[in-house]
Parts: sequence; C-alpha cells; structure tokens
Amino acid sequence: MKTIRLIYPDHVSGGLDTYYLGARLMAQILPDNPAHEQVYVNVLPPDGREKPVSDGIYAKDEVLGALQDAYRKLDEAQPDRVITVGGNCMVSLVPFDYLHAKYGELGIIWIDAHPDVSVPANGYPNAHAMVLGSLLGLKDAPFSAYLRAPAFSAASLLYVGLQGLHDYQRRALDTLHVKYTVQTESLVSTEELKAFAGRFKRVLVHFDIDVLDPKLFHATYFANPELTGDGSGGGRMTLEELASILPAIEESTEIAGFTVAEYLPFEARRLQQLFSKLQLFKA
Repeated sequence: MKTIRLIYPDHVSGGLDTYYLGARLMAQILPDNPAHEQVYVNVLPPDGREKPVSDGIYAKDEVLGALQDAYRKLDEAQPDRVITVGGNCMVSLVPFDYLHAKYGELGIIWIDAHPDVSVPANGYPNAHAMVLGSLLGLKDAPFSAYLRAPAFSAASLLYVGLQGLHDYQRRALDTLHVKYTVQTESLVSTEELKAFAGRFKRVLVHFDIDVLDPKLFHATYFANPELTGDGSGGGRMTLEELASILPAIEESTEIAGFTVAEYLPFEARRLQQLFSKLQLFKA
C-alpha cells in the first residue's frame, strides 16, 4: 500500500501568509517515515500583496492553480493513502475527491470548530470556508464543478468539535440534510464516533487545528486577537481529547486520507519576518 504526504502550503485560500510557514513546519512535526514519499503542490509563496476577489473568491486564480496541480501530483503518484499537510482547510478538497473516486463509498470525519459550507454569496471570500460544501455538492458551492467523483452524501459525514453556527451555515446544512450536533458543551461521544467510523471500510479524516481551544493551544487562528475571520469563534477541544479521538477512529476502520490544516505558528512567523530584514540572510 502506497502512502504519500501531500505538502500543500495553500495560504491564499485563507487570506493569511502564516499558513504557508505553518504547512512547512507541520511537515517537519509529523513523525518521520522514509516509506512515505513527500509530494509538493506548487503554491506561490507569500509576496505581501493583496490579491483580487473574483466571483466572490479571494485570489481565485491562485486557488485554482494549486488545486489543478494537486490533481496532477496525485495522478502521477497514484497513492492508496494520502496524508495532506496544509495550509488551510481548502487542501482537503482534492485528496478527498481523489480517494472518493478511487474507493467509492467513504466516510468523512470532519474535526473542526466550523462547518466549512459557505458560498461566495455569504460575503466571506476565503475559499477555505467553502471546501466541505463543495465536497457535499451544495448549490452554488464554487468548487463542486472541479470534482471527479460524485458529491459525498450527507450520511457519510460526521462533525467532531463543531461550535456555534451562523444562520447561513445552518441553512446550508439543513438544505444538505446533514445531521450535526453543536458541541459547545460536550463532544461527540467515543461510542458515537466508533459507531460511525465502523460503518465504513475506509474513512477520510480532516483535522483543523482551530478545533483546539486557543487558550490552551496558541498556534491557531483564534489565539491571535488581531484576526476576526468570518466572525466565528474558536474551538473547545483539548489535546487530551484529541488524543482519544484519533486512536478511536483508527481502531474502528482504515484511515485512507488524513489532513492536518490551519496550523498557524504566529511566533515563528514573527521571528521569520525579523530575520528577513537582516542583510546577513540576504547576502
């Protein structure tokens, strides 16, 4: 069985340069395994310039360019399992669709504080909020047209860590007939998680770092008071809870695709910017 690590440092889909560094650091944080080939998606590095909004999507051309390159890289590598290292949540779209086309029925376990079912008409232009709606075939979701496999069914999705929703997000989930639980007070139980995962021979797991409580884990969007995003709040999950969730999935089924996204090492980024001003590093 061939496993690759798809290094996908998409920053423009989240409108934040630090995603680029976050993906590169996360690639080093993950446990070493020389059997896993590292495959890099071509993403232009941050240049500090604002990008245009086209069709309600920030930096649409760059988002689509990386998406198309990700498909090319997967077509060349032909992996059986994909570990995707983001970047922001948009990085799950291509590998999840690729694996869906390869295997057919798959479950999706979306470990995230947010539902990611926005469309451009909602007024938030960053594509990372639109990824799951596109995978589910939501009307007006801008990236559904690029998928090779059919849309995932509502019954194939389980949210873990989901927090309070905007009205338009509730409407989208209701339109898709997704069953969900807002988990502000308590997470989905381990029993429910195992029962869901056990329904499928294989599952896809999307882990968004911002599901973690920003008071306890600081390399997340909501630990930065200068950022507001679409007005959503941060997650409530602890690392101890995550340490029980991921093994419970692995005990119940095979993980064919795993994404870690939205790692935002703000302190490291500030150091990088400081060093970049020194002639020592330019000569």
